Amino acid sequence: MKSSNSLYWKLSAYFFFFFFTWSSSYSLFSIWLGQEINLNGAETGIIFSVNAIFALCMQPLYGYISDKIGLKKHILFVISILLVFVGPFYIYVYGPLLQYNVTLGAIVGGLYLGISFLAGIGAIESYIEKISRKYDFEYGKSRMWGSLGWAAATFFAGQLFNINPNINFWVASVSAIILVAIILSVRVEMTEQEILKADSIGLKDVGQLFLLKDFWFLMLYVIGVTCVYSVYDQQFPIYYSSLFSSEALGNQVFGYLNSFQVFLEAGMMFLAPYVVNKVGAKNSLILAGLLMAFRIIGSGIVIGPVGISTMKLIHALELPIMLIAIFKYLAANFDTRLSSVLYLVGFQFASQVGASILSPIAGGLYDSIGFRHTYLVMGLLVLVFTTISMFTLLNERKNTKNARQKDVMIKTI
Repeated sequence: MKSSNSLYWKLSAYFFFFFFTWSSSYSLFSIWLGQEINLNGAETGIIFSVNAIFALCMQPLYGYISDKIGLKKHILFVISILLVFVGPFYIYVYGPLLQYNVTLGAIVGGLYLGISFLAGIGAIESYIEKISRKYDFEYGKSRMWGSLGWAAATFFAGQLFNINPNINFWVASVSAIILVAIILSVRVEMTEQEILKADSIGLKDVGQLFLLKDFWFLMLYVIGVTCVYSVYDQQFPIYYSSLFSSEALGNQVFGYLNSFQVFLEAGMMFLAPYVVNKVGAKNSLILAGLLMAFRIIGSGIVIGPVGISTMKLIHALELPIMLIAIFKYLAANFDTRLSSVLYLVGFQFASQVGASILSPIAGGLYDSIGFRHTYLVMGLLVLVFTTISMFTLLNERKNTKNARQKDVMIKTI
């Protein structure tokens, strides 16, 4: 019990400072690209697309290594060390390269951001979810602290950006130093059974996942639904700040809005396990998809800062439900030996594939038909795929049977 409580607080603190670091350096990323680097919508879309491509290249590798090393913390330690250099990277490498050559800057930035943040978050989440199952604490309550970390950083990000964007980047590096100290203090014991379980995993086991139609149906949901929320968020700060009398005021208010949203998200992260356990993993995924469709379509209908702010806050409801539901859906329907692969490939990788395709398309649409009409198109896309998933995702009553079937299939083929 004492070990469980200690790990809960240490890993919750890790979540807090990882998201604090990420938010400080990334929450106003699109505004930084537009206002400081002077990129247009299409060029910004390309940057996000390249970031997504590098992330998806890393996610399968992170997933396989994570399952192969079991509960060892090696990946988290490497990510933490990389993040210490996030401030100097943005200021002295990434920004100058983008101004010199967008393509070169996008490649270098995509490599660093993909390894550290965009793929790293999946490795971190899957690792802590494994620990939560071993030490019997609710993952959602630990992940809640990540949302609080993002909110805490975002609350000041807009004001600091207006003073000097580089301040946010230096704050991120200082936060990452704390991150390193936390992960050094984490101690997790692996039993002989857990070591054997991790050692038994091979590339053949991973390959068998792609023969399962239920795995492909899940990826269809992820590509058609979950990846759209990240594409929506990419250039939303630009649209939001344009609704105010000045960009500086818009940046500041967006910082407050984003912070308030993530505080709500943290509270919902605490409640989401109860919701998902009550209605089931599949129904929770469908609910999250419907909320997302309503939010994005609504963003294209409402007018003015108050209306769009209201739509943005719905994100605080959908994301926690989706995140908790996806872990429970994977645990119920697939081989738990491959939990990191399943999450990083079946959820994170598929999301990045969708984002890499949709980001430049969305960027072009923003420039040609405007943000509001683009949101209508994106929202309808989410609604269509959510409706399809009502018939393709596994029902709750089939979970136990399918989980056994898939465990046997993967282990014996």
